[in-house]
Amino acid sequence: MRPHLPRCLQVAVLLALAVLLAGCAGRHPPLPTVEYVDLDRYLGTWFEIARYPAPFQDGCVATSATYSRHERGGIRVINRCAVEDFEGELREAEGRARVVDETTNARLKVTFFWPFYGDYWVLGLGQDYDWALVGEPSRRYLWILSRTRQMDPALFEDIVGRLPALGYDAERLLITPQP
Repeated sequence: MRPHLPRCLQVAVLLALAVLLAGCAGRHPPLPTVEYVDLDRYLGTWFEIARYPAPFQDGCVATSATYSRHERGGIRVINRCAVEDFEGELREAEGRARVVDETTNARLKVTFFWPFYGDYWVLGLGQDYDWALVGEPSRRYLWILSRTRQMDPALFEDIVGRLPALGYDAERLLITPQP
């Protein structure tokens, strides 16, 4: 026999959940993405120029991400880095991404450990697909990516200058050493 909550307690729990969810949603303003991502142009190798600290990237240098079409649909993701220095142990993680907003292709979900997915939103993108700014709605993660291991300092400063308007703290950025 299943226990039943009194009706007033059910209503109170639902109201508490609604308030909690509204509070979480209101912590950050909506996060705008780019208008459109041509996925075929986005595929290939990107080098990490800077990022927010993330436990799964502790000790990483020379970080790169390679995107390709997955044979079963979606996008294959391979993240690589050297640990501690350029000659350090190589760490690699393979995942899969799927587009969740097909109108723009700018919002994806990525998994490296199914069934857990994380948001991957393209917030900025060079006209020639030479750089990308990637984040997610909670503002917990952020990456500045480039097609080359080094980025023009003026371009980097321009991208960093966009962060406050997106609700990101530029002071949290870690520069990624690249050879």
